[in-house]
Amino acid sequence: MDEELRLEVCCGDLQSVRAAIEGGAQRVELCEALDVDGLTPSEEMMEQAIGMGIPVQVLIRPREGDFVYGKEEVAQMKHGVRLAKRLGASGVVIGALRSDGGIDEEAVGLLVEEAEGLSITFHRAFDVCARPMEALEQIIALGYHRLLTSGQAPSAEQGIPLIKKLVEQAAGRLIIMPGAGVNAGNACRILCETGANEIHGSLRRDGHTDAEIVCAVVRSLQQP
Repeated sequence: MDEELRLEVCCGDLQSVRAAIEGGAQRVELCEALDVDGLTPSEEMMEQAIGMGIPVQVLIRPREGDFVYGKEEVAQMKHGVRLAKRLGASGVVIGALRSDGGIDEEAVGLLVEEAEGLSITFHRAFDVCARPMEALEQIIALGYHRLLTSGQAPSAEQGIPLIKKLVEQAAGRLIIMPGAGVNAGNACRILCETGANEIHGSLRRDGHTDAEIVCAVVRSLQQP
């Protein structure tokens, strides 16, 4: 794989982390409950995954449903960020919205401050933002390093037009990482047509990340 390309695999259990490593992923996003699009993993799960030797980005999401959080939930998320940091995670995946579909700059600012020193990704709450180009500028200004998005479409492949615009507007100020519905048949196309250089997928079979599928995506990205 070109050293500039990065495959991040979303893992909902430790078996999946092992498969991601075996398949050649460069990084994992760690969460629990993928059936509800992921929740904050337990301390034990964080500790074990981080100990496997691959960079781990920990999802910090306290509950399923929308991304509009009250003060107690924000405090809970700050605790999750502190825990991930203490255990040696390479980064955290965090986000919060207002009820009108805008970025909750107050809540996000508190989380980003707590995550200082880590790699910080804004998760797919972005895909329900009311004004994506404006939201991108807010995310950059808040100090994020990466944005995970399907381009506000059901899959990253369908979202290629918006993802391409986001890459162009970001202009290297943060990484735009396409995710959702990624597989060996479309990963290279998504990256080539959007100009992105990182990509994200769960790459599962029978409910778990599958090493053979990860390896197939890695091979597809090695093609000239």
